[in-house]
Amino acid sequence: MRRPMVAGNWKMHGTCASVAELVEGLANMVLPSTVDVAVFPASIHIGFVVDCLEGHSISVGGQNSAHEAGQGALTGEISPTQLADAGCKLVLVGHSERRQIMGESNKVLSRKFAAAQESGLIPVLCIGETLEQRQAGKTLEVVGQQLDSIIEELGIDAFVNAVIAYEPVWAIGTGLTASPEQAQDVHAAIRAQLAKENSEVAQGVRLLYGGSVKAANAVELFSMPDIDGGLIGGASLNADEFGAIIRAAGN
Repeated sequence: MRRPMVAGNWKMHGTCASVAELVEGLANMVLPSTVDVAVFPASIHIGFVVDCLEGHSISVGGQNSAHEAGQGALTGEISPTQLADAGCKLVLVGHSERRQIMGESNKVLSRKFAAAQESGLIPVLCIGETLEQRQAGKTLEVVGQQLDSIIEELGIDAFVNAVIAYEPVWAIGTGLTASPEQAQDVHAAIRAQLAKENSEVAQGVRLLYGGSVKAANAVELFSMPDIDGGLIGGASLNADEFGAIIRAAGN
C-alpha cells in the first residue's frame, strides 16, 4: 500500500516574515498521520524552516541542487550534500521551470538525480508536457522520454527511493487543471512504463499530481487509483489551504 504524500513547492516566494507566519501555521496544525508532508522553501530559508519544524512530522526539501554530489568550485550552486547537511530530506529534480527557463536537459537532470541519491536525498522527479505537446497528442511520448532518460542512465532500481511528480506544464500556475481522468490516464501510463522494467518497483513508487491543485479539487484528484498525492504550488503558500489539501489526501 503506497503512503500518500503532499508536498508544497514554495518556488521563489517568501520573506523572513511571511515564511515565519506560514511555518507557524503549519506547525500548529493537526495533520493526518497517514500522509507524508514536505515543503520546499527557497534555499535562503531552508535552515530557518528546518529549525522551526523540528519535532513536527513535516520534511523539508530543496527546490534544486547541483549535478555533482560533493562540494567544489561551482559558484551560486548548492550541492545535495549541503542540502542534506542543512536538514533536507528531499530535492526537486526537473521542474518544468528548470527545464524550460533554465534549459536543463534530460542528461543534466539524470546527473542531478544520481547526485541527490548519492547524498542521501530522495529525488522528486518532475515530468510533464506543454499545452502544444498535449494538443499535438504527444503527452505520453514526452512524459515517456523524460522518464526513460533516468531509466536508461541509472536503471529502474533508481526509482526504489524516489518520487515522481506529473505536472502538465499548461496547468502550472494557470488555474487550469487536468481533469481527474486526464491525470489518472497519464499516471497509469507512467506506472505501466515502469512496470515494463520491474513491476514491484512500479507498484511501490509514489506518483504525485501537480498543476493548480486546490482544496476544492484535491479530493477528486486524489481518489484516482494511481494518484498518490500532490506537488502543490501556489496553494501551499497558505497554511489553511495547504492543510485542507493534506487532509484530502488522508481521506
